[in-house]
Amino acid sequence: MDIHESAFTQPGTGFGGLGGFDALEGHGLRLRFWDAESAGDVDAWLRGHLEPEFLRWNTPLRTITDADGARESLRAKAMDAAAGGSASFCVTDAADGTILGSVAVNAIDRIQSSGVVGYWVLPEARGGRVATRSLLLAARWAFDEVGLHRLELGHALGHEASCRIAERCGFPYEGTLRGAMWEAGRRDAYRDVHRHGRLTTDPEPEFAGRGL
Repeated sequence: MDIHESAFTQPGTGFGGLGGFDALEGHGLRLRFWDAESAGDVDAWLRGHLEPEFLRWNTPLRTITDADGARESLRAKAMDAAAGGSASFCVTDAADGTILGSVAVNAIDRIQSSGVVGYWVLPEARGGRVATRSLLLAARWAFDEVGLHRLELGHALGHEASCRIAERCGFPYEGTLRGAMWEAGRRDAYRDVHRHGRLTTDPEPEFAGRGL
């Protein structure tokens, strides 16, 4: 497995804010922080949040409908990253820099040593296991550099593709949470969630050692 961290802080303190991190590379991908001042990043973030398949399975806390909203959302992500609360990565092709999607480690809890992972892939990048490759990178970073003990992944009941990605990346199914997330496009109705989890003591997924 080829993972390379560029311009990182020292091991064990790899989440000290934006200034200590450049990029994470491996599996043909380059993960970097989103840039709220980049028109390309703002456009990709907006497209990702307006995409019908994304909206089918997610109801974000903050509704994003235009470029201004996307830019403000990215600025909020940067502030939370600088405070050590989360890390949202822009997933790009390592060869040419094309933006492919997003992967994040959210709700970082230093006391419980845990975090929650999430991801989405732009329509034109689907079919190349971008979600799988980026989740493997982000999870390994969260364990090795941030020092977390547990990562959780939740998806709406019925989202079979996300369920397969979770299992492939070493996040076994742990149970169903009743009424744990909003229904698509609503904040007054709820649906069940499949909960997956992975521990730092779990073995690296066999998939991670094979060609991607």
